[in-house]
Amino acid sequence: MASLETPICEFGWSAVDFDLPGVDGKRYNLASAKGKNGLLVMFICNHCPYVKSVQDRIIRDVNELALYGINAIAIMSNDPADYPEDSFDNMALVAKQFSYPFPYVWDETQAVAKAYGAVCTPDFFGFNSKLELQYRGRLDASRKEAAPDAERDLFEGMLQVAKTGQGPVEQIPSIGCSIKWRTE
Repeated sequence: MASLETPICEFGWSAVDFDLPGVDGKRYNLASAKGKNGLLVMFICNHCPYVKSVQDRIIRDVNELALYGINAIAIMSNDPADYPEDSFDNMALVAKQFSYPFPYVWDETQAVAKAYGAVCTPDFFGFNSKLELQYRGRLDASRKEAAPDAERDLFEGMLQVAKTGQGPVEQIPSIGCSIKWRTE
């Protein structure tokens, strides 16, 4: 398991469109995923211990952000050939088990992860209503293990995006397991 940090937020970078299958049998793109005030694009997977440790906090934050017009979508880009836990069928099981309040979609070709420059799971990309990047940082100050009263960086940053269209200038990188790229 290689642990990586995300790069610094490239403010104003335009979200790349996609058309991906969801575990609910629907297809999703930017237009169908976007909320009135923005969109949180999350690269996650099923097997990563970092993702597993923050799932409940992601769900909490996504539910609260929806009240402010920020929608979310989770993209799984890992190669399930070496990580069977990340298969599409297992994605559906995890989404049901945790009652994901967001679409969980599969980037089978890994083209979307490459277009976004995703490096790890979890990797968060927060866009404003114009689909301009305003947040690329960590979920919260507790990192992997939940800490009581930890500063909620992602929630606070995206709340600022919902209210002003701009993210915080200071952002702390997310950390997680490397994306499991296909070997050609």
